[in-house]
Amino acid sequence: MLYSLARPLLFGLDPELAHDLAIAGLRALPRLPCTFTQPSQPVRVMGLEFPNRVGCAAGLDKNGEAIDGLAALGFGFIEVGTVTPRPQPGNPRPRLFRLPQAHALINRMGFNNRGLDALIANVRRARFPREGILGINIGKNFDTPIERASEDYVACLRGVYPHAGYVAINVSSPNTRDLRRLQGPDELDALLATLGAERERLAQEHGRRVPLALKIGPDLEEAGIAPLADCARRHGVDAIIATNTTVSRTGVEHLPHAQEAGGLSGAPLFERSTEVTRRLAAALAGEVALIAVGGILTGEQAAAKLAAGAQLVQIYTGLIYRGPRLVREAIAATAETTGSKQRGQFFTL
Repeated sequence: MLYSLARPLLFGLDPELAHDLAIAGLRALPRLPCTFTQPSQPVRVMGLEFPNRVGCAAGLDKNGEAIDGLAALGFGFIEVGTVTPRPQPGNPRPRLFRLPQAHALINRMGFNNRGLDALIANVRRARFPREGILGINIGKNFDTPIERASEDYVACLRGVYPHAGYVAINVSSPNTRDLRRLQGPDELDALLATLGAERERLAQEHGRRVPLALKIGPDLEEAGIAPLADCARRHGVDAIIATNTTVSRTGVEHLPHAQEAGGLSGAPLFERSTEVTRRLAAALAGEVALIAVGGILTGEQAAAKLAAGAQLVQIYTGLIYRGPRLVREAIAATAETTGSKQRGQFFTL
């Protein structure tokens, strides 16, 4: 109810300013004298016990500033980032655009973030990582040559390893030059080999093996999906996150802002991202977990991602258009899909 009142005000503002205000509100939420019920339908994925199947996708809280506030919305897990080793401002503004007629966004943010040290400091202050599952999404700085990208990913992996429930490797954002080249067979094989070896070294050092997830794009050629799945399996990747935003404008070409450069998210992405999930599920045959993200605006769509072969789902753009109600709706729908009974777990702020 509160979000339905606030949304017209937020949508009257510049999209990035509205996002910043929303993060500020979520940051303040834990200071309120409230007790929230966190819906619980436990499921084991990547060797981790998730309270429920619905997570917050990376990109909403790039710097880990509002982790406990997001937890209060009921998410079973939260993914922060993308973080890069060094702070960077991202691409010039404006870089975030609403397509309200299509329940969609276009962004070309460019991994704007305050850097690895700032994110780790915020994670240390948050309570949720000690009680729930926090994913940390890592990438490369814009000015690091693609040939040296693995150095940035290794630096991030080392930094976040002690603090992460799992680490997501982002090789699919369309907003960092040449980044998607890392999805190519040779480039991906080399990157995952390097990160896999570093993960094994860190596991020995810290006494625990943190799962690795690979975030891929929806614009892969169909012929490229099976080789990517084989590469992930060969290098011991624990999950694939499908998918990032799309550079396609199919179905929205006529709308204002549709020709802006960047990645499209929201309702127009649902069918394509779900098809990629379905094809990955067939190629992986249950050997690697799937986290589905892209275009979820209803509980039924969250359930459809599970029917396509995913074990977990994530929400971002749908939260902007539907508000926190979508989180509970998706949790209920995914519980019904899997035949689980929901339980309540109190999260006191």
